[in-house]
Amino acid sequence: MPPPLKGVRVLDLTRVLAGPYATMMLADLGAEVVKVERPDSGDDTRAWNPPSAPLLETPLTPPPSPSIDGKPQLRTDDWNALPPESAYFLQANRGKRSLGLDFKKAEGKEVLRELVKQADVLVENYVPGKLAEAGFGYEDCKKLNPKLIYASISGYGQSGPFSRNPGYDVNIEAEAGLMHITGEPDGPPVKVGVAITDLTTGLYAKSAILAALLSRAQTGEGVHIDINLFESQIASLANIASNYLIAGQEATRQGTAHPSIVPYQVFPTKDGFIMIGAGNDNQFKKLSALLGHGEWSTAPDFSSNSSRVANRRTLVPLIEEALSSHPTAHWLERFKGGGFPFAPVNDIRGTFEHPHTVAREMVREVDHPRAGKIKLIAPAVQYNGQRMQFTRPPPVLKQHSVEVLRELGYTDDKIAELQQKGVV
Repeated sequence: MPPPLKGVRVLDLTRVLAGPYATMMLADLGAEVVKVERPDSGDDTRAWNPPSAPLLETPLTPPPSPSIDGKPQLRTDDWNALPPESAYFLQANRGKRSLGLDFKKAEGKEVLRELVKQADVLVENYVPGKLAEAGFGYEDCKKLNPKLIYASISGYGQSGPFSRNPGYDVNIEAEAGLMHITGEPDGPPVKVGVAITDLTTGLYAKSAILAALLSRAQTGEGVHIDINLFESQIASLANIASNYLIAGQEATRQGTAHPSIVPYQVFPTKDGFIMIGAGNDNQFKKLSALLGHGEWSTAPDFSSNSSRVANRRTLVPLIEEALSSHPTAHWLERFKGGGFPFAPVNDIRGTFEHPHTVAREMVREVDHPRAGKIKLIAPAVQYNGQRMQFTRPPPVLKQHSVEVLRELGYTDDKIAELQQKGVV
């Protein structure tokens, strides 16, 4: 399938994860994404190291921008003065070009106005009201470009009593219920191992932008998208939310267990752990037989899922005792083809060395100008048996400033002047 967003111009005013993740996925689909960054430091996550990618041993200086019409070459930034490329930044910014721009300055504002005029989509994650104070709120940008799709990503949304509060993944996990249901039953609440609320919000933002592009194709009009971490997290509570809203059932921490299905959790083995799920009575019957206890599936306390949920304190220790007799590898082999879901608990190395990960080519290499060949996770979706290709690596800070400004019609003399003033 040809890249469906080829020719769509995205102006990326986001940083950290939720916004950059959304715009990266748009770039994966073929969009031309210009990431606007602070000229001195860039995206916050550029400084989030270690770990960072090893740097090439060759001098870390970009090739000079070719002169146009015989005019003097522009200033070339010294890449040796930059910190190493952080792994955190690299994972969420492939496919983009970096423009260093200080739009607090008057001439920087003018550059940004020109970018807005030419953009199809603008994505920002400032605290609500901040961009409006700078003259780049939705209404301001709509006057410059009525067809603009303007996506605002924030902690709590553009309205409401908490709208001006900054929102970070970890505090939203706490405030919007996720942390309450994560952790062991007798332990404190814990956060998820990745910034899952940021990632969920990024996914919601991407789908909202795609929907807005379809809408604009029908109406010719742009739209303001209000997407935030708080509501994205609440919408992702799924059955936990439904249990409360429909049945008034308050959730509790279950560890790896499931509140409505037993057995459905991680169990210890002789030398490690294994995840087992028996989502219905037939699957439980098969599990019981392979554990050498076929009688469990006909016992009144365990014969139905509802009875197993009611008697989980009795059943779970029995399963643990049976599994403790052999190492994980034994059970993985024994359960193969058993008719119920099970899996080892892999570490990250095991995940990327997994034969299915390798067979599905979930890791891609790109050439980075400072770090050489780096490995990145491939897009998760295939179309007609193939993934969207990406060849543009995550950008070095300000790598494409001159290129982008020339495309806006700025002469080299004017760009040099903006460089001298610290605007770009």
